[in-house]
Amino acid sequence: MIIRTEQPADYAAISRVVAAAFGRENEARLVERLRETPNYVPELALVAEENAAVAGHVMFTYVTLEDNDDARRVLCLAPLSVTPERQKDGIGGALIGESVARAGALGEPLVLLVGHPGYYPRFGFEPARPLGLEPPPGTPDAAFMVLRLSQYNPNVRGRVSWPTVFEETGTA
Repeated sequence: MIIRTEQPADYAAISRVVAAAFGRENEARLVERLRETPNYVPELALVAEENAAVAGHVMFTYVTLEDNDDARRVLCLAPLSVTPERQKDGIGGALIGESVARAGALGEPLVLLVGHPGYYPRFGFEPARPLGLEPPPGTPDAAFMVLRLSQYNPNVRGRVSWPTVFEETGTA
């Protein structure tokens, strides 16, 4: 398996993997739309390739963290997708490991996500609210998690707001 940065030639295969992994097209449309925004972080959009085929994909985008009159951007992992026949084979974990290492190398303080609370803690993710990170309305606390990177600072806190494309694609 090779993990590498996504390329435009991968986009159709990525859409198929994302739609298959989620069992619907919403997340595939989200990936496509996020690429068109300034929130897209191309160096953190990775594919897992096996036998010249895309078996998994991870994408990071910037979300806004607002604290009083202050606003800053922080990373959000969304979505992580592995083709259904290869789930539970370590591909998702490999994508998380490589992408988080790259995010840390960029000097990012943390990574947020909304995900399955039974899956992501094994990679170091923990509940975000106790660290002063507030989810957008309607986001379940158990699913709202954070991974503190080496540049983490406890003063990085506030309420998260997603880019509008999350709502527009029905994934928020």
